[in-house]
Parts: sequence; structure tokens; C-alpha cells
Amino acid sequence: MKLYRNLSIAVVEALAAIFDDNRYADKVIEKIFKQNKKWGARDRKFIAESVYEIVRWLRLFQAASESLHRDYWSLLGTWIIWKGLELPPYPEFDNLNYKKVSERLKASYAPAIQQSIPNWLDDLGRKELKERWDHELPFLNEEASVVLRVNKLKTSLSDLRELLLENNIETSVDNRFEDALILTKRSNVFASQSFKDGLFEVQDAGSQLIAPYTRAEAGMRVIDACAGAGGKSLHLSAMMQNRGKIIAMDTEEWKLDELKKRARRAGAMNIETRVIESSKSIKRLHESADRLLLDVPCSGLGVLRRNPDAKWKLSPEYIEKVKEVQQKILSDYSSMLKKGGLMVYSTCSILPSENTDQVHQFISNHSDLFKLIEEKSVWPSEGFDGFYMAVIEKK
Repeated sequence: MKLYRNLSIAVVEALAAIFDDNRYADKVIEKIFKQNKKWGARDRKFIAESVYEIVRWLRLFQAASESLHRDYWSLLGTWIIWKGLELPPYPEFDNLNYKKVSERLKASYAPAIQQSIPNWLDDLGRKELKERWDHELPFLNEEASVVLRVNKLKTSLSDLRELLLENNIETSVDNRFEDALILTKRSNVFASQSFKDGLFEVQDAGSQLIAPYTRAEAGMRVIDACAGAGGKSLHLSAMMQNRGKIIAMDTEEWKLDELKKRARRAGAMNIETRVIESSKSIKRLHESADRLLLDVPCSGLGVLRRNPDAKWKLSPEYIEKVKEVQQKILSDYSSMLKKGGLMVYSTCSILPSENTDQVHQFISNHSDLFKLIEEKSVWPSEGFDGFYMAVIEKK
């Protein structure tokens, strides 16, 4: 494969935007593609693959290139060597010795360098998860699968699978996830007519377990209180066969605007959106929900394979702050649940301090009102993103 200089420059500029300007990797790549619409599929694949893999393996590549600072040309050159490709004769690669870099890439390093993670995060994971951390860490560096959730308001799993195959999109099924189709190779599914017709959403398989965990039924009143752009609200609507009512709430109005667009496409007619402007937004819904979903803000450690840049943006201070937010949401928002109703607390973290510890602290503080029914962890080593969910009943 011939590497053109303009593509190499684009990779270096993308890395600078991610690390120097603190921008999100997916948004950076999206912008580059919009600015270079003439690039073909192979060029786009090179950009996305190289940027994501350099972000994912940053510390390992720094060690192999002996680059103490974030020298983006050295990192790109190290990636090229890692892939077994020929180094182009660019002056920026003059300091890289192909043979030595190859040897250093195969050398053994401390786990934090080998698995390319900040020291503080490695220490935290080890402290909270003990030997489980070493087991899970390699899976957080694997490329994430693309998983679709069939929209059963409009089609069935088998019909959608057949329709996608007619359009050369091959999928597989996993019996653990009844609504999931997994792409066998990456494809721009958003360009497909099936997506435009609302026959599916892109949603990780682990995430697809959360809405069913609420035990929501047709005719119920369900509040999705941290709805974001609404992936789980849409799943709830399909589960409830468009009967009953879902109130999707969030502090960010733009996310709810995106939810409205997605709901129209999906044919989800029983979703009402509400912006959380103050505590009054919560008080107005006092004891009104049969089911309450709290998919709270978190560190996102369970989805690092999907967002590898997050590990470089996280800090211990942020995790401590987000844990305070989680406990406050549990304490304040739980007032919206009816007596006898069920509440699901969920995160995309694998840290016990954000998960089971938070739930047990909440139950301990409100043992007269709430009891834990069930809790479940989905681990990255099981093949998809990491999640935690707990079902809590209001007495």
C-alpha cells in the first residue's frame, strides 16, 4: 500500500487536534472526511484506522519510538512499522530505525505501557478490580464491533438480516442478545435505506440489555431520566409496542432534539421529551413512574474500546466528581418512582466504586424506602462494551 503524504499530514493534524486541542477523536475524523470528500474508501480507512490505533496504543508507540513527547510524526512512523508497511522516505521519519522500532514493539514492558493506559488509571483499576483488571484490560484495547438493534416496531430480526444481506451487509447473531445483529465486517450502515427507514439503530450489545432490565410493559408510565440522545428510550418504546408513555429527560436540550429526530425515524410515538431545568422538573413528576431508568454519567471505562481517547482525557478528579453526581441523581431522581415501582441504575463503567458501591450506599441511606432486587455486570471480556445495571424496588 502506497502512503500518500497528504494522508500522512491529515493523520498528524488529527492527532494534534485530539491531544493538543482536547477534541474527541470521532468528531475530528468526521470533520477531516467532510473537508476531503474526494477521498475514497481506502483513504478513509487508512485515516480512521491509523488515528484510532495510535490513540489506543499511544504509550506503547512512544516507548517503541523512544519519543518522550507526543511527536506525532514519530508515532505515525511507529504505527507504519507496527503494521509491517514500508516507511515512506519523509524527512520526518529520518530518526526512526525500522529494525530497532520493530524490536522495541515486541519487547515486554510494564502493564501500563504494554496496554497503553495512564499510570494513575492502571493503579485505580488494580485497586478496585484486583486480578480482574489484568484480565479485562486487553479487551478494552480491542476494536469495537458494530452492533445493530433491530427496531421491532417496524421489522423482525430475521427480516432485517435478510434485507441487509440483499444490500451486501453481512451480520451474525448472538443468542445472549435477542434484538442484536453484529456486522461481520465494517460498513457504512447509516447510508443504507434500512437505516433511513428506521428499521434499526446502532447500539452496543451490552447497552441493549439495559432497557429490558427495567421490566417495562406496554401501558406503563416510564421515565428515562438521563436520556441523552435516546437510544434506550427508543428501545423501551419498541418493548412497550408504542403503548403507555415514556418521558425522556435530560439537562441538555440539544440531545433531546436529536432524540426527537430518531424517534420520528423509528416510529416511536409514545415518547415525550422534557428538559431538566431545575429541581422543579423532578418534583413535578413525584411518584409518577411505574419504571425509572437512571443511566447516569460515568467515567466511561467500559467503552474505552469505542472511545480510546477517553483514557487520556480522564482524571482522578473527574471520576471523584462524577461519583458525587451519581449519588445525587440516585437520591434526587428516585422520588419520581411510584411505590412498588422498579428503578434501574446503570453505567458504562466497570469500576465497583461507580457501580455496586453506589447502589449499596444509596440503599443503606434509604433502607426504609428501597431494596435491591438484582444487579448485573457485563464485562468487556464477554465480547462487547462493559456495563453495570441494578434493579431497585420502591417499597
